[in-house]
Amino acid sequence: MKMIGLLGGMSWESTELYYRCINQETKRALGDLHSAPIAMVSVDFQVIENLQRQGDWAAAGSMLAEQACRVEKSGADFLLICTNTMHKIAADIEAAIEIPLLHIADATAERIRQAGITTVGLLGTQFTMEQEFYRGRLEQQGLKVLIPDEADRKIVHRVIYEELCLGDIRQDSRAEYLRIIEQLHAAGAEGIIQGCTEIGMLVQQQHTSVPLFDTTVIHAQAAVAEALS
Repeated sequence: MKMIGLLGGMSWESTELYYRCINQETKRALGDLHSAPIAMVSVDFQVIENLQRQGDWAAAGSMLAEQACRVEKSGADFLLICTNTMHKIAADIEAAIEIPLLHIADATAERIRQAGITTVGLLGTQFTMEQEFYRGRLEQQGLKVLIPDEADRKIVHRVIYEELCLGDIRQDSRAEYLRIIEQLHAAGAEGIIQGCTEIGMLVQQQHTSVPLFDTTVIHAQAAVAEALS
Protein backbone atom coordinates (compact mmCIF):
# COMPACT_ATOMS: atom_id res chain seq x y z
CA MET A 1 0.00 0.00 0.00
CA LYS A 2 1.33 3.43 -0.94
CA MET A 3 1.94 6.01 1.77
CA ILE A 4 -0.74 8.73 1.81
CA GLY A 5 0.48 12.28 2.35
CA LEU A 6 -1.80 14.68 4.21
CA LEU A 7 -1.40 18.44 4.45
CA GLY A 8 -3.83 19.14 7.25
CA GLY A 9 -4.86 21.43 10.08
CA MET A 10 -7.21 23.59 7.97
CA SER A 11 -9.07 23.04 10.26
CA TRP A 12 -7.89 20.25 12.55
CA GLU A 13 -11.58 19.36 13.05
CA SER A 14 -11.89 18.16 9.46
CA THR A 15 -8.37 16.71 9.36
CA GLU A 16 -9.44 14.42 12.18
CA LEU A 17 -12.29 13.25 9.93
CA TYR A 18 -9.80 12.56 7.12
CA TYR A 19 -7.67 10.39 9.39
CA ARG A 20 -10.65 8.42 10.63
CA CYS A 21 -12.24 7.97 7.21
CA ILE A 22 -8.99 6.89 5.54
CA ASN A 23 -8.36 4.25 8.17
CA GLN A 24 -11.96 3.04 8.19
CA GLU A 25 -11.85 2.67 4.41
CA THR A 26 -8.51 0.84 4.64
CA LYS A 27 -9.90 -1.58 7.21
CA ARG A 28 -12.99 -2.15 5.05
CA ALA A 29 -10.79 -2.94 2.06
CA LEU A 30 -8.12 -5.06 3.76
CA GLY A 31 -9.73 -6.30 6.99
CA ASP A 32 -8.04 -7.53 10.15
CA LEU A 33 -5.89 -4.89 11.88
CA HIS A 34 -4.90 -3.03 8.73
CA SER A 35 -4.56 0.74 8.86
CA ALA A 36 -3.24 3.25 6.35
CA PRO A 37 0.40 4.35 6.12
CA ILE A 38 0.15 8.15 6.43
CA ALA A 39 2.65 11.00 6.48
CA MET A 40 1.04 14.21 7.73
CA VAL A 41 1.98 17.78 8.47
CA SER A 42 -0.68 19.79 10.31
CA VAL A 43 -0.37 23.57 10.11
CA ASP A 44 -1.61 26.38 12.38
CA PHE A 45 -4.90 27.39 10.76
CA GLN A 46 -4.98 30.81 12.43
CA VAL A 47 -1.95 31.83 10.39
CA ILE A 48 -3.56 30.59 7.17
CA GLU A 49 -6.91 32.23 7.97
CA ASN A 50 -5.17 35.56 8.56
CA LEU A 51 -3.59 35.36 5.11
CA GLN A 52 -6.95 34.42 3.57
CA ARG A 53 -8.61 37.52 5.04
CA GLN A 54 -5.72 39.69 3.87
CA GLY A 55 -5.96 38.21 0.38
CA ASP A 56 -2.28 37.24 0.56
CA TRP A 57 -2.62 33.97 -1.32
CA ALA A 58 0.98 34.14 -2.49
CA ALA A 59 2.26 33.97 1.09
CA ALA A 60 -0.20 31.18 1.91
CA GLY A 61 0.90 29.27 -1.16
CA SER A 62 4.57 29.63 -0.27
CA MET A 63 3.94 28.50 3.31
CA LEU A 64 1.89 25.47 2.33
CA ALA A 65 4.29 24.51 -0.46
CA GLU A 66 7.08 24.37 2.13
CA GLN A 67 4.97 22.12 4.36
CA ALA A 68 4.03 19.91 1.39
CA CYS A 69 7.74 19.36 0.78
CA ARG A 70 8.05 18.15 4.37
CA VAL A 71 5.28 15.62 3.73
CA GLU A 72 7.04 14.44 0.59
CA LYS A 73 10.36 14.07 2.42
CA SER A 74 8.56 11.96 5.04
CA GLY A 75 7.98 9.30 2.38
CA ALA A 76 4.51 10.09 1.01
CA ASP A 77 3.80 8.70 -2.46
CA PHE A 78 1.10 11.29 -3.22
CA LEU A 79 -0.47 14.27 -1.46
CA LEU A 80 -3.89 15.45 -0.32
CA ILE A 81 -4.57 19.04 0.72
CA CYS A 82 -7.15 18.46 3.48
CA THR A 83 -9.29 21.49 2.69
CA ASN A 84 -11.27 22.75 -0.30
CA THR A 85 -10.44 26.45 -0.06
CA MET A 86 -6.66 26.09 -0.11
CA HIS A 87 -6.86 24.27 -3.43
CA LYS A 88 -6.79 27.87 -4.68
CA ILE A 89 -3.01 27.58 -4.37
CA ALA A 90 -2.81 23.94 -5.55
CA ALA A 91 -0.59 24.95 -8.48
CA ASP A 92 1.98 26.43 -6.08
CA ILE A 93 2.08 23.18 -4.16
CA GLU A 94 2.28 21.02 -7.29
CA ALA A 95 5.23 23.11 -8.51
CA ALA A 96 7.11 22.52 -5.25
CA ILE A 97 6.78 18.73 -5.04
CA GLU A 98 7.54 15.78 -7.27
CA ILE A 99 4.79 13.45 -6.01
CA PRO A 100 1.27 13.69 -7.49
CA LEU A 101 -1.46 15.84 -5.93
CA LEU A 102 -4.86 14.17 -5.61
CA HIS A 103 -7.16 17.15 -6.22
CA ILE A 104 -10.36 17.26 -4.15
CA ALA A 105 -12.46 18.78 -6.93
CA ASP A 106 -11.42 16.07 -9.40
CA ALA A 107 -12.36 13.28 -6.99
CA THR A 108 -15.68 15.00 -6.28
CA ALA A 109 -16.51 15.57 -9.95
CA GLU A 110 -15.84 11.92 -10.72
CA ARG A 111 -18.19 10.77 -7.95
CA ILE A 112 -20.92 13.13 -9.18
CA ARG A 113 -20.60 11.88 -12.75
CA GLN A 114 -20.82 8.30 -11.49
CA ALA A 115 -24.13 9.26 -9.86
CA GLY A 116 -25.45 10.46 -13.22
CA ILE A 117 -25.79 14.07 -12.02
CA THR A 118 -24.88 17.09 -14.15
CA THR A 119 -26.24 20.08 -12.17
CA VAL A 120 -25.03 20.57 -8.61
CA GLY A 121 -25.26 23.16 -5.87
CA LEU A 122 -22.02 24.19 -4.20
CA LEU A 123 -21.65 25.15 -0.53
CA GLY A 124 -18.34 26.23 0.95
CA THR A 125 -16.39 29.27 1.97
CA GLN A 126 -17.07 32.40 -0.04
CA PHE A 127 -13.69 31.85 -1.69
CA THR A 128 -14.74 28.40 -2.87
CA MET A 129 -18.26 29.37 -3.93
CA GLU A 130 -17.39 32.62 -5.68
CA GLN A 131 -13.95 32.16 -7.21
CA GLU A 132 -13.00 30.36 -10.39
CA PHE A 133 -10.35 27.98 -8.99
CA TYR A 134 -12.96 25.50 -7.73
CA ARG A 135 -16.14 26.13 -9.71
CA GLY A 136 -14.17 26.39 -12.93
CA ARG A 137 -12.48 23.06 -12.36
CA LEU A 138 -15.86 21.40 -11.84
CA GLU A 139 -17.30 23.10 -14.92
CA GLN A 140 -14.35 21.93 -17.02
CA GLN A 141 -15.47 18.39 -16.21
CA GLY A 142 -18.97 18.95 -17.57
CA LEU A 143 -20.85 20.01 -14.45
CA LYS A 144 -23.22 22.96 -14.12
CA VAL A 145 -22.60 24.59 -10.73
CA LEU A 146 -25.18 26.65 -8.82
CA ILE A 147 -24.36 28.72 -5.75
CA PRO A 148 -26.56 30.47 -3.15
CA ASP A 149 -27.37 34.16 -3.40
CA GLU A 150 -25.02 36.67 -1.78
CA ALA A 151 -26.81 36.83 1.57
CA ASP A 152 -26.87 33.06 1.92
CA ARG A 153 -23.24 32.76 0.83
CA LYS A 154 -22.35 35.00 3.77
CA ILE A 155 -24.33 32.74 6.11
CA VAL A 156 -22.63 29.59 4.85
CA HIS A 157 -19.20 31.24 5.15
CA ARG A 158 -19.82 32.62 8.65
CA VAL A 159 -21.00 29.28 10.02
CA ILE A 160 -17.88 27.56 8.69
CA TYR A 161 -15.38 29.95 10.28
CA GLU A 162 -17.22 30.99 13.44
CA GLU A 163 -18.75 27.61 14.33
CA LEU A 164 -17.67 24.49 12.44
CA CYS A 165 -13.93 25.18 12.49
CA LEU A 166 -14.30 25.48 16.26
CA GLY A 167 -16.27 22.22 16.52
CA ASP A 168 -19.46 24.13 17.38
CA ILE A 169 -22.51 22.34 15.92
CA ARG A 170 -25.74 24.34 16.18
CA GLN A 171 -29.27 23.27 15.29
CA ASP A 172 -30.24 26.72 14.01
CA SER A 173 -27.28 26.72 11.63
CA ARG A 174 -28.25 23.27 10.37
CA ALA A 175 -31.75 24.61 9.69
CA GLU A 176 -30.26 27.50 7.70
CA TYR A 177 -28.07 25.16 5.66
CA LEU A 178 -31.04 22.90 4.95
CA ARG A 179 -33.07 25.90 3.82
CA ILE A 180 -30.28 26.91 1.45
CA ILE A 181 -29.97 23.34 0.16
CA GLU A 182 -33.70 23.24 -0.59
CA GLN A 183 -33.46 26.56 -2.45
CA LEU A 184 -30.61 25.25 -4.60
CA HIS A 185 -32.58 22.08 -5.26
CA ALA A 186 -35.63 24.13 -6.31
CA ALA A 187 -33.36 26.08 -8.67
CA GLY A 188 -32.35 22.87 -10.43
CA ALA A 189 -29.54 21.34 -8.41
CA GLU A 190 -29.79 17.54 -8.53
CA GLY A 191 -27.30 17.22 -5.69
CA ILE A 192 -25.25 19.37 -3.33
CA ILE A 193 -21.46 19.50 -3.00
CA GLN A 194 -20.44 19.99 0.62
CA GLY A 195 -17.47 21.94 -0.62
CA CYS A 196 -15.93 22.68 2.73
CA THR A 197 -14.39 19.82 4.67
CA GLU A 198 -16.26 20.81 7.86
CA ILE A 199 -19.80 20.90 6.44
CA GLY A 200 -20.31 17.16 6.91
CA MET A 201 -20.07 17.76 10.65
CA LEU A 202 -23.28 19.80 10.45
CA VAL A 203 -25.38 18.27 7.67
CA GLN A 204 -25.54 14.58 6.83
CA GLN A 205 -27.64 12.67 4.31
CA GLN A 206 -30.15 11.75 7.01
CA HIS A 207 -31.13 15.42 7.23
CA THR A 208 -32.26 15.85 3.62
CA SER A 209 -33.58 13.92 0.62
CA VAL A 210 -31.34 15.92 -1.72
CA PRO A 211 -28.20 13.87 -2.58
CA LEU A 212 -25.14 15.20 -0.74
CA PHE A 213 -21.54 14.86 -1.85
CA ASP A 214 -19.30 15.16 1.20
CA THR A 215 -15.91 16.19 -0.17
CA THR A 216 -14.05 15.04 2.94
CA VAL A 217 -15.34 11.48 2.61
CA ILE A 218 -14.95 11.43 -1.18
CA HIS A 219 -11.37 12.71 -1.00
CA ALA A 220 -10.44 10.23 1.73
CA GLN A 221 -11.94 7.32 -0.16
CA ALA A 222 -10.13 8.37 -3.33
CA ALA A 223 -6.90 8.44 -1.36
CA VAL A 224 -7.35 4.85 -0.22
CA ALA A 225 -8.21 3.73 -3.74
CA GLU A 226 -5.02 5.39 -5.01
CA ALA A 227 -2.95 3.91 -2.18
CA LEU A 228 -4.20 0.42 -2.99
CA SER A 229 -3.77 0.76 -6.77
